Amino acid sequence: MNGHGHGERSADSFPQGAERLHDVVVVGGGAAGLSGALTLARARRSVLVVDSGRPRNAPAAGVHGYLGLDGTPPLELTAAGRAEVLRHGGEITQGTVTAAERLTAGGFRLFLDDGTAVTAGRLLVATGLADELPEVPGLARLWGRDVLHCPYCHGWEVRDRAIGVLSTGPAAVRQALLWRQWSADVTLFRHTGPEPGDREYERLAARGVAVVDGEVTGLEVSGGRLAGVRLAGGRTVPCRALVVAPRFAARADFLAGLGLETAEQVRGGHVVGEHIPADATGATAVPGVWVAGNASDLTEKVVGAAAAGVTAAAAINADLVEEETDRAVAVRDGLGRKAVR
Repeated sequence: MNGHGHGERSADSFPQGAERLHDVVVVGGGAAGLSGALTLARARRSVLVVDSGRPRNAPAAGVHGYLGLDGTPPLELTAAGRAEVLRHGGEITQGTVTAAERLTAGGFRLFLDDGTAVTAGRLLVATGLADELPEVPGLARLWGRDVLHCPYCHGWEVRDRAIGVLSTGPAAVRQALLWRQWSADVTLFRHTGPEPGDREYERLAARGVAVVDGEVTGLEVSGGRLAGVRLAGGRTVPCRALVVAPRFAARADFLAGLGLETAEQVRGGHVVGEHIPADATGATAVPGVWVAGNASDLTEKVVGAAAAGVTAAAAINADLVEEETDRAVAVRDGLGRKAVR
C-alpha cells in the first residue's frame, strides 16, 4: 500500500471504465463523517467525503459539551475538520447521494445528485437525521435558537429564563422536570399531549412547574427572538425558550438499493424516531457498510458522534486489512504452486 493509494485492491477487479475506486466513501460531512474520514486518511486510506453542505446544527450559535471546543460555531468546527481531512490526503466533494448499488465484482457505486457516480470498497454512512417538528406555526424559524430539544446542548444558554415545554407525547412531564434543572421558571403546555396523571401532577407541583391547558397555536416573536406562546383562546404566555420533542428520522433513503432499512429507536420507553441499526463498531446488517453519528443513534451529541466516527473508521480499516491480507496470502500461495511445477 503506497501513501494515500488504494491499498492492494486492483482497479482491474472492477468493470472497465468504472469510476475511480476509493477505499472508503464517507457519506456526510458532520462531526461523525469528518472524524471517520480523518481517522481513515491517517491510516493511509484513500477516502472521499460526499457532503451536501447543509449541516443540521447550522442554526445553533455554538457546539456544546465538546471538551476544549465548547461554544465553537458549528460551521467553524466543520471548516476546521475539513481542513484536517484534506491535510492528510482525504478528498471532499459537495453533493447529495441519491442512490447506491453493490457491484458484482465487490464494493459499491454511489450516484450523486449532479449525475456523477463514485465507487468504494467500503461505505461509512454519516448522514445524520432530519427533525420532524410539531405542527405549530413559527417553530421552524426559531429552531436551534429559541426552540430547542436538548438541555445538555442548550440548557446553559437559556438558564434562568422563562422556559416552556410543548407536550406532544407521554415523555413531556419527564422533559419538563429535566429542564427545571436550568430554570425555576418552567411551564408545561399541555397542547396535544396526554393529561398528566395524579402522581405526575404532584411531581410537577413539587418542583414548581406550571401546567397550562389548551392547544398552542403560534409564537409571539419580538426582535427576531421568542417572546411568548400563543394559545387557542387568544391568551399569550411569556416565554423565552420553547422545548419541543421532534420525531427524528435518519437520512437513509439512498440505502434502499442495498437492502438496508431503518427501524424504530426507543429511548426511555418511547419511540424517538427511525434509525439505522448497527453494532458497537457501527457495522450494519449489510457487509461493507458502517454507520456513525445521529443516523445510528438519534439522541447522540456532537462529541459522541465524533467518537462514533473514529470507532467505525478503525473497524473499517481493520476489515480492509483482513481482506488485503487474505488476497496477499492467495497470491503467495499461487506463486508457490507455480514454483513447484
